[in-house]
Amino acid sequence: MTARKNFPLRIDPKLYRTLERWAADEFRSVNSQIEFLLREAVLRAGRLPGNSSAQKDDHGKKD
Repeated sequence: MTARKNFPLRIDPKLYRTLERWAADEFRSVNSQIEFLLREAVLRAGRLPGNSSAQKDDHGKKD
């Protein structure tokens, strides 16, 4: 497994509580939920290295 990068994250308390509830609903830690959401956003934006074959959505954007 690749080593993970640690960094401090300042986040609005209301947003954190929302992420905390969402993470609990999906049986994840808040950290894992944030990583999951970031990975999804990066994939949708087509910015993950080696992900040039992503399909485009109805608006011509990569999905």
